[in-house]
Amino acid sequence: KLTMLKLDPYINVDPGTMNPMQHGEVFVTDDGTESDLDLGHYERYTRIVTGKNNNFTTGQIYQTVINRERRGEYLGKTVQVIPHITDHIKECIYLAAEGCDVAIVEIGGTVGDIESLPFLEAIRQISHDLPEDQTLFVHLTLIPYIASAEELKTKPTQHSVNKLREIGIQPGILLCRTDRDLTTELRQKIALFTNVALDAVFQAKDVSSVYEVPLRYAEQSLDEKVAKLLGMWTKKPNLQEWADLVDAEKNPIGEVNIAVAGKYVGLKDSYKSLHEALVHAGIALKHKVKIHYIDSETLENGDLSEIKKCDGLLIPGGFGERGVEGKIAAIQYARENNMPFFGICLGLQVATIEYARNVVGIEGATSAEFDPEAAVNLIDMMSEQKNLKDLGGTLRLGAYDATLKKGSIIAKIYGATQISERHRHRFEVNNKYVKELEEKGLVISGKNADLDLVETIEIKEHPWFIAVQYHPEFKSKPFDAHPLFKGFVEASIKNKG
Repeated sequence: KLTMLKLDPYINVDPGTMNPMQHGEVFVTDDGTESDLDLGHYERYTRIVTGKNNNFTTGQIYQTVINRERRGEYLGKTVQVIPHITDHIKECIYLAAEGCDVAIVEIGGTVGDIESLPFLEAIRQISHDLPEDQTLFVHLTLIPYIASAEELKTKPTQHSVNKLREIGIQPGILLCRTDRDLTTELRQKIALFTNVALDAVFQAKDVSSVYEVPLRYAEQSLDEKVAKLLGMWTKKPNLQEWADLVDAEKNPIGEVNIAVAGKYVGLKDSYKSLHEALVHAGIALKHKVKIHYIDSETLENGDLSEIKKCDGLLIPGGFGERGVEGKIAAIQYARENNMPFFGICLGLQVATIEYARNVVGIEGATSAEFDPEAAVNLIDMMSEQKNLKDLGGTLRLGAYDATLKKGSIIAKIYGATQISERHRHRFEVNNKYVKELEEKGLVISGKNADLDLVETIEIKEHPWFIAVQYHPEFKSKPFDAHPLFKGFVEASIKNKG
């Protein structure tokens, strides 16, 4: 049994407060934990289900230790980085590893950063506390290519490893990130100056698909080396499904163009899980999905030419008013021109606003998020959230059940009427307007029965018009494309003709 744990140098107690344009997406687990995008990588690659014990930040560590000190748990002792902070980091690692055979612990940041030092000291102590073959340090390092000199330079790697050795950590394996092959001579040089065995110096060469990485490492027998150094016996892995996956991605039978109109398009990692979910759907359908990220603010002048070039429209989640009118204009075009449309989280909210304005005829329909004083808040904050002062971690987070209408399009896609999906939002469709929306043809095809909240909407007469309040992209896997993404991409392929 495997578990994976990320230790982040961020001071944030709640990673969900970080700016997606700077740090990438906020990934949400079933138990409502907000983390950076690394937990998403873990789940996609290994099929494990992560949660609150799989991600800890510097802010969380320090907050816990300070709270313990305030409660008198240290009996008046002076609280120090060593042992109090490092002991708590070790607690977190052992907690995540409980009941597992192997725990992979990733430490964020860069060797030499002040923020990372307590984490590095904690894992040094763990290697001292446990038997020799129970821990293994794998160091990922950069081998840059200097174009003017036409050579790869090993100095950054030498310095990085020396920094680790200064604090008592000797890497057992080096993964050398490079854009070209490492020669035997270069690997020998790295091994000599880092005190790492030659057969433990592996190249992590850039690849065209992230799903090639396991295959490239297996070709170098990295798995065998890890097993040997940890004194483990394992049977030879069967990576055929990975080979088939890469083959399907690299040799599609066609392609389809998907427009993603969002507000964080300046950084690709802001929509990392969504991006991968579209890729998974394309692999399942043997089509290359060409994703066109469009800043929704640029659509507010009425120029929808970039949308019209594509075969399907996806409106992702987001927060705030910026770019909303551009999204509404794009949705109106997709609805009126039978373009497959998929709305996620904020995508459902703006789709509902568009329908209310242009079909139902509710003038001024908007969201309390954009205009708290508006006369018609079609989208409003949950009542228990209205008086909150500290907003961090107070969204509707994690897995919630939804009941889908029998015979609805989305129920047929799922093949079920009871589902559970992950949420991350504060605003909901105002139930005051649900009846009026339904009378004019908008199908409320899914609801959370316990909270009486709208979860999914659709339009029957449209080829494929579905929006959901949750984030299905968080549960998509390369070997198991999420049915909604698969259905959306399939509809877009048909629309292409």
